[in-house]
Amino acid sequence: MRTLDACLKPEWLLSFDFDGTLHYPVDDEPVPVAFFETIRNLRETHNAVWGINTGRSMPHVVEGLSESKFPFLPDWVIAREREIFFPNAFGRFQPYQEWNVRCEKDIHQLFKKAGKTLKKIRKLVEEHTGAQYIELDGDPAGLISRTEEEMEWIVDRIAPLVSEVPDLSWQRNSIYLRFGHKNYQKGTTLSEIARIYQLDTARTFAMGDSHNDVEMLSENHSDRAACPANAVDEIRELIESRHGYVAKAAHGNGVVEALRMFFA
Repeated sequence: MRTLDACLKPEWLLSFDFDGTLHYPVDDEPVPVAFFETIRNLRETHNAVWGINTGRSMPHVVEGLSESKFPFLPDWVIAREREIFFPNAFGRFQPYQEWNVRCEKDIHQLFKKAGKTLKKIRKLVEEHTGAQYIELDGDPAGLISRTEEEMEWIVDRIAPLVSEVPDLSWQRNSIYLRFGHKNYQKGTTLSEIARIYQLDTARTFAMGDSHNDVEMLSENHSDRAACPANAVDEIRELIESRHGYVAKAAHGNGVVEALRMFFA
């Protein structure tokens, strides 16, 4: 696969969360064909570049593109909510080292400082819940709860502990939570993409459905914002508060609906 024909002078930046927003595996078309038709049209009419902004790792993103039968690649990908990748001439995604190296360095330095606090969090979670504390290569710490209600309980209890460490934050998607650096999340990384394309927030559209999309859907990082009908309450309220667009359709069909509304 390749990207669409190169956009020599981008005028719009389009950012989409993947799971639950653009992609829904239960549907006959995990990503609607109409989405790709709309993206082709926006490339021609609005000089739009587009990408996926997800919590998935880059290998997991590639799996999703293949399983969903993407006819062409996104112009860029934000993986693990913070890493930037661009496809090369052969369709292989290459890391944007200037950002990614700095990001990983800052995160690992932060986790060294936050060691005692993370131990407190682990002790609290393991003593009072059935959630799993995880440590994986590239993701120094995270949690998987049994239910969303349990995750809500955890978030309420760990917030005071996290606030003890400057720059420590987390990203949550349903029952999954990943600790990280507050300067590296979907919003700040999207703004870095905009800088690379010599665009700014006024020319950025973002769409997501879950808690970890809050930053990229804020006015700090996107001028136009939307969510599908299946978005969690926090996201719907955010979009409504900033006069964005809450689609009537869910998942990918909601994405198409929002794009047609904003760029008709």
